[in-house]
Order: sequence, then C-alpha cells, then structure tokens
Amino acid sequence: MDLAAPAAERERPHRLYHELLRRCSGLPALPTAVAHPCDEASIAGAAGAAGLGLIAPVLVGREAKIRAAAEAAGVDISGFRLVPTPHSHAAAARAVELVRTGEASMLMKGSLHTDELMHEVVAADTGLRTARRMSHAFLMDVPSYPRPLLITDAAINVIPTLEDKRDIVQNVIDLAHVLGIACPRVAILSAVETVTPKLPSTLDAAALCKMADRGQITGGLLDGPLAFDNAVSVEAAAEKGIRSEVAGRADILVVPDLEAGNMLVKQLTFLAGADAAGMVLGARAPVMLTSRADDDRARVASCAIGVLMMAARGPAVPA
Repeated sequence: MDLAAPAAERERPHRLYHELLRRCSGLPALPTAVAHPCDEASIAGAAGAAGLGLIAPVLVGREAKIRAAAEAAGVDISGFRLVPTPHSHAAAARAVELVRTGEASMLMKGSLHTDELMHEVVAADTGLRTARRMSHAFLMDVPSYPRPLLITDAAINVIPTLEDKRDIVQNVIDLAHVLGIACPRVAILSAVETVTPKLPSTLDAAALCKMADRGQITGGLLDGPLAFDNAVSVEAAAEKGIRSEVAGRADILVVPDLEAGNMLVKQLTFLAGADAAGMVLGARAPVMLTSRADDDRARVASCAIGVLMMAARGPAVPA
C-alpha cells in the first residue's frame, strides 16, 4: 500500500509506522553513528531500530555513560561498535566525522542537545553541508487526517528568509517523492489566505508559488498563503471560496517560522495523538534529529525514513 493512500485504506493504529517498516523490508541495515546515546530512551531507540534490521549502530560517546544507560534500559549492546569520546561535544564531532568519511551512512541524535549536534553538522569545513540549505521535516500520521502529513521547518531554521524557504520547500518535496508521493500538494501557511504587506509570510507564500511557476521549485504543486484550516479542510476552503488543488488536501505544510512549526507539531502530537518522525534534509547524509521526548516508535520511524532516503540515492559509486 502506498504511503499516500487515503485513511479508509490504512488500518490503525500506527499504520504509517508499519508501512515504513514494510517498505524497508529487504534493504540492508545501514551503519549509523549515534551521537551520545547516554540515556535509556536514545539507547533503546537505537537498539530497537537495529533489532528491526534498519541500522547497525555505532555508539559514539562516553563509554561508561553509554554502558550505564544500556544496563538501565535492559539493552544488550555487545554486538554494537562503540567509539569512546570524553564528552558530548566530542561525541557530536566524532559522529559527524564518521559519516563524512564514509564509516557510517547516517547520523542519529542521542541524548545531547540539538544545537550541540547541529553545530557540527553545519560546520563549513568538517560538517555535512551541501549546496542546499539544511532544513527539517516531520512526517506525521494524524488520526483525523486522511493522508500522511509533512511539516517543515519546525526544528532548524528559526526565521527563514525567502531564499531559505525555497530550499526548505524543495527539500521536503524531494522527501515526499522518496515516500511515494509523486506530486505532493504543498500548502504555504500563514494566518490568512490573502496576500497582505502587514503579514510578510503572505508575501513569501505568494513569491514561493511564483517561483514554482518559473521552475525554481520543482516536483510539487504549491499554493499559498493558506490558513491552517484552509490547508487541511475541504469544507473550510469551500466556505472561504478558495479554488485550489492544494486547499483541504495538503500533503505538506510549510510554516512561516520555527515557533509556529514547533507549536503545530506538538499540538498534533499531544492533543491529536499523531505519530511523528523527524529528519534533517539537505545534508550529505540522513540525520535523524529526534526529540528527547520521542518514544521508540518515533526513533525507529525516523531511521526507516533515513533508510528509504539512502535507498533512493542508489548504490554508492566507488571513488
């Protein structure tokens, strides 16, 4: 079953999670540098993904803390490679280095702060930069919504410029393609559905849509500005007289800034019971940027998305 199938065809609970695992079936476990997995949640998440055949964890951090966390979580890490470092800063740097040099295919956040890991990921000379700006996307399975929902950017770009948003949109469209959504509908969110200079996000939305018309953004169908209700509810869009292929049927929500995105994702998770998985996009390798509050299912799902991203790239070409 395709990830874009309507809800009536997707049994719950957690059908999207199981569909991700199904799509990864038969793909090789990827060596994954896990930066500072020094609490029960992060070590258990890595071990869970390994147990499902998604990753081969390379545990990077202070050895005594990693072993203590594994013991507390009841996790056997004897089969995992362990790369000792003196502290979390060193763990972030070493984990990124393992990915950059090809010893690991993916990077996974452990129990260190996001800023600490991303500082190393975005480093100009030693990080995982590409020509495109990095961004973050959440893949969400909202029980009341008839399709998977991608939300970007709620974790990296605080107040993105129009140029940043162009890359943010292209990054998430590319991810949608990996997930089997051939032509994702992209809703550029604001507080209203009309363009007004009083709300700069509406100007950005209009500009992004025109950029798509001119081929500066490809692979998706954009519309905006759209208020949240108009993006996800056909009825709300009809009441406003909005005629659009995107309104009410969005596959992707592009938020105006990190604060709006962060609140939206957490509201859907904690009030609507949505499953969520998070991924950094635009880097040289998949980066699973999970929250310390995420459960094992979210960590495993993030790994599954990374595996699918790597599979979509095809086999590595020898140097």
